[in-house]
Amino acid sequence: MSAPANRQFNIFLDPAEIQSLNSMEGVPDYEPVTIEALPGERYLTTSWQKLLHRGFNWLGTMSPGVVLAMLLAVSGGYLSQWIGVTLLGFPRSPVSPVLLAVLIGLIIRNVAGLPKTYEEGLRLCLRRILRIGVAILGLKLSISAVGMIGLRALPVVIGCIAVAILFVSWLSRLVNLPARLGSLIAVGTSICGVTAVIAAGTATRADEDEISYGVAVITLFGTIALFTYPFLAHWLFDGNAEQVGLFLGTAIHDTSQVAGAGLMYQLYYDSPLSLEVAATTKLVRNVFMGIVIPILAMTYQRRNAVVKSAKLPIPWLNWSQSVPMFLIGFVALAAVRSIGDIGEKPFGIIPIEAWKEFLSFASSVSIFLLTTAIAAVGLGTNITKLKALGWKPLFIGLAAAILVGATSYVLVTLLY
Repeated sequence: MSAPANRQFNIFLDPAEIQSLNSMEGVPDYEPVTIEALPGERYLTTSWQKLLHRGFNWLGTMSPGVVLAMLLAVSGGYLSQWIGVTLLGFPRSPVSPVLLAVLIGLIIRNVAGLPKTYEEGLRLCLRRILRIGVAILGLKLSISAVGMIGLRALPVVIGCIAVAILFVSWLSRLVNLPARLGSLIAVGTSICGVTAVIAAGTATRADEDEISYGVAVITLFGTIALFTYPFLAHWLFDGNAEQVGLFLGTAIHDTSQVAGAGLMYQLYYDSPLSLEVAATTKLVRNVFMGIVIPILAMTYQRRNAVVKSAKLPIPWLNWSQSVPMFLIGFVALAAVRSIGDIGEKPFGIIPIEAWKEFLSFASSVSIFLLTTAIAAVGLGTNITKLKALGWKPLFIGLAAAILVGATSYVLVTLLY
């Protein structure tokens, strides 16, 4: 496998961009590039002038990508209404605005191409805006509901992780796929998508091609699941909101993809609970990265005589990588919701009507931010790069996706 030559912004086969374009569980927060001296700054004399100058420079850098993703999010909503209500005459549009936003983004990226001007803003959407949108979902649940969903999701999460790692490792040996690449696909499929691939690749000292191919496979099949699993789940579980949420939260790879699928299901079937359960379940999965990655690292160090003799340290993940900040924000806002729901007046001073309006507004903001982030996924996906993968990684990725989905379905059906 040779390293791809094209280093432009895309999800597939570009290790230089991987750290920026994923669901970011456990990856250090995005920081804009530090510039020694911006054009025109030498004419400024005070620190606050320079600070404002840099702020406007940052705003100008981020605006194109963020505005384009937001326009797609808004356009998806209007286009959904026009197609479903105006054109087809349904009382409620059967076309998902999230799906339309992603499809428009994919068309723009792969037909017209996307100038580099939009890159930084799209990265911001896929890091900060996605995280904020997921964290705000905490306001829709009480802290007790979060704990209950997490406990109910735990056996399904553990089962999916165990089955995926064991089966995919065996299947990789069967088709002579490099063992580390198979492990990256297994971990990415079962835990938390692209971030797990990056963390596992670093821990096992995988080369650049293996990480790139792992990211491409996870992104491809996770995106397919984003489009199809909401409808499949509705059929499999006969519209049971909790079962659908558990399935979406365990069977789909990346946080952005889970959020998109849960949002599609909520908007299409009018089921907010499914999105809440899916998001909570996905956050439970993310925590397991702090357990599985060190174990994977130790396994490969024992297999590799050179690494073993060098006595390299095991790359344990620190608490901020195992428990990302947006998960903490999600739980904290759930605690705020719990406190606010106590008594006749939230916090003893806020009128109940104002509290309900605030929660409704927060829900709308969360939906808009998540839709914006999902639109950015479409804008950052270059599907033409898939031809460089070869059949073996694609076969393993497909098998892993089917296996995890089937395991999730069986466990959810049997346990709940």
